[in-house]
Amino acid sequence: MLFTPYRLGLLDLPNRIVMPPMTRSRAGQGDVATGLMAEYYAQRASAGLIVSEGTQISRQGQGYAWTPGIYSAEQIAGWRLVTDAVHARGGRIFAQLWHVGRVSHVALQPDGAAPVSSSPLLAEGVKVFVDPDRRGPQAGVGEMVQHSAPRALTVAEIGGIVQDFAQAARNALDAGFDGVELHAANGYLINQFIDSQANSRTDAYGGSLPNRLRFLREVTQAVAGVVGRGRIGVRLAPLTTLQGAVDDTPQATYLAAARVLDEVGVAYIHVAEADWDDAPHMPPAFKEALRLVYGGTLIYAGKYTLARAEDALRRGWADLIGFGRPFIANPDLPARLERGLGLMEPDAGRFFGGAGAGYVDYPVAG
Repeated sequence: MLFTPYRLGLLDLPNRIVMPPMTRSRAGQGDVATGLMAEYYAQRASAGLIVSEGTQISRQGQGYAWTPGIYSAEQIAGWRLVTDAVHARGGRIFAQLWHVGRVSHVALQPDGAAPVSSSPLLAEGVKVFVDPDRRGPQAGVGEMVQHSAPRALTVAEIGGIVQDFAQAARNALDAGFDGVELHAANGYLINQFIDSQANSRTDAYGGSLPNRLRFLREVTQAVAGVVGRGRIGVRLAPLTTLQGAVDDTPQATYLAAARVLDEVGVAYIHVAEADWDDAPHMPPAFKEALRLVYGGTLIYAGKYTLARAEDALRRGWADLIGFGRPFIANPDLPARLERGLGLMEPDAGRFFGGAGAGYVDYPVAG
């Protein structure tokens, strides 16, 4: 089943294999996608769908050095190199739109301002990557530092960020992307509104669960109004506690979030399952409940093997499966899986920053 075609929204996919977003920190000057990035994505165009690494919707939305943006003319042109290269090899690619919220540092913010969030809450021990000496991505050398203390967004500013997401979606279409995915997971800004322990607001964007889901609804509606419902997905991470985002009742919260996304009519929900060794297990009953409340496509990612992927498809609670790290070292991953070939192991020391080594130099199977 993994190798059968699939129709997603307005797109026909050749198989059910997704390359999920993976930050690789190789953007050029001005946070512009480069020709090297185009080569990297084109090598992996045999995926049924590629979701790009997170691309910040504004300078304020950046949380790590050397990540690409999608808010300037130069950035749009850089991403056009990527989408043209992927399409030339018959691939499909969505842009993941990203605002990190509090997971940033004053060194990355406009005029050295404080990062913004739903609330003025510091996530102790949550670190971000900065380039204090401005050596650039090719040097591959930077520093992990505690994220800076955030300030709470005003209601007017929230409306401005909703419009930033909508403009980023327009830019993504101009850059040639087939659609967009909203990053609402892993402790970044949208997640900082959703999760109860990251949101201490007492206005219309905090307190009750419907209020905490308001920002998700508004962003999704605004972006769907730009790209169309058939070209928008949303990434959620219901049980992870990454970047200090914790919810007191995650199953109830994320079933409610799925209902919101069903009402908006997004093409898919991309579920990021926790993938560290002692991570919380996502019960099958929870996955079945998501299927009941959400009528669109469901993508799951998180340490999937071929056997786990086929089982998930057979059980019916998944439609597409994301393979993250395996795509790094196996650019022809769909062919390797279909032929039962062994998989190469990626060089973790070259995940972030650097040039072509550990990025575009992995071989394809003979």
